[in-house]
Amino acid sequence: MTNNKNIIKPPLTPPYQGGGQDIKTPLLTKEGLGVVSSADTWNFSDSNISYSNEIIKWINEEVVRQISAGNNEPDWMLELRLKALKIFREKEMPSFWPDLSKLNLDEIYYYAKPEGAWAKKSWDDVPEDIKKTFDRLGIPEAEKASLAWVGAQYDSEVVYHSLKQELVDAGVIFDDTSIAVNKYPELIKKYFAKSIPLADHKFAALHYAVWSWWTFLYVPKGVKISEPLQSYFRMNKKSWGQFEHTIIIIEDEADAHYIEWCSAPKYDEASLHAGWVEIYVGKNAKMRYSSVENWSLDTYNLNTKRAIVEENWYMEWVWGNMWSWVTMLYPCSVLLGDNSKTDMLGLAFANANQNQDIWSKVIHIWKNTSSNILSKSLSKWGWISTYRWLIDIKKSAIWAVSKIDCDALLLDNKSVSDTIPLINVWNSSSTVWHEASAGKISEEELFYLQSRWISEEEATAMIVNWFLSPIMKELPLEYASEMNVLIAMEFEGGF
Repeated sequence: MTNNKNIIKPPLTPPYQGGGQDIKTPLLTKEGLGVVSSADTWNFSDSNISYSNEIIKWINEEVVRQISAGNNEPDWMLELRLKALKIFREKEMPSFWPDLSKLNLDEIYYYAKPEGAWAKKSWDDVPEDIKKTFDRLGIPEAEKASLAWVGAQYDSEVVYHSLKQELVDAGVIFDDTSIAVNKYPELIKKYFAKSIPLADHKFAALHYAVWSWWTFLYVPKGVKISEPLQSYFRMNKKSWGQFEHTIIIIEDEADAHYIEWCSAPKYDEASLHAGWVEIYVGKNAKMRYSSVENWSLDTYNLNTKRAIVEENWYMEWVWGNMWSWVTMLYPCSVLLGDNSKTDMLGLAFANANQNQDIWSKVIHIWKNTSSNILSKSLSKWGWISTYRWLIDIKKSAIWAVSKIDCDALLLDNKSVSDTIPLINVWNSSSTVWHEASAGKISEEELFYLQSRWISEEEATAMIVNWFLSPIMKELPLEYASEMNVLIAMEFEGGF
């Protein structure tokens, strides 16, 4: 394990100078999965989009009231936003995160509502310019691939939702969080901001002051959804801040799998993503949350996710992170009931000018709880990958079991990989295993593959894919295929 973060540091200016690479990525089209240039898919923006609200930079009470009024929110939500704004102004920047000194919050747009972007139930009703964007990203095709539903968010607004009729008949609710505040006020008020407090840290307060839309998912007792639920959000505007809020409620004996995919174009100016995920899983229930985050090198990705788990239930996190300049991804499971369990499986790729900072947290509260954390990270061209974990086993969590395995692969002689564990065990009956390893690609393995007429680039990609396979096999097929191609393209042209 290397420990020289004080030697190799991120640049003092954003990494946009000099332009980006033209990486080929897969695109789901009507003809199937084709490979196209990122300049034509993820790394494009739409200049023809018009917005229905006055767009100003920086955050103040006027902007907060504009967001609340635009969503026709009840008084209690506006009061919560204004309280959060006050906390945001008073709190200092977090000291435990990577350097954020170059993130100028005065130069961020906090609310932009695309013209005509009220959530549609039919893809045909989505405004044409926005529809073209998501057509290029394959969103309607994903729905045709037998997914349970598809949702799409564009800047501050959800523009499309689709839920299969049999799920509607079973009592499943999938709606925009901003709409759900009015349609399901008792449920929203019961769960909103209960797992992640307003004062958790400065960016938590900022999120709650300016959050906009996204996913409210409710699965009734006993309903088991066999197909995955999918959503996609796109950040289009330059110097944009996106603050979507997801609430997922899985009642007793229910089962669901939710997938998120994210992207943003490269603008050569910093953007901010601070999305929140709150998950509540009932007794004897099961929930899997998968995410693939493919932000541009302009983006600060500050993402907090937390699940509250009751007895005999299972919560699984699966994630993959690439491309953003600075990523701080902090999923957490709170094992609140006896015999509850969580798995956390994640991969991160720190390429040139990137800092990936991942922190998995599990809090064991009741007896016979268990957690399993598996992390894989890649670092290339002298950049930084940090993996932190917090295991907190309370005195009441007798016979708890936790296993942590963190593996880092360094792809050159300059990159940095740090593992920072924090383990608190407050009883004598619990068991914790933890292991961290860091290494380079074996010259012997490369020589063996090259002796079989495999190029160095292909051999390197094969070894990396094998290293990541425990995570990749847990992703849905279309997402695993996409990640494989993205990673393979990283090795074009050597090191």
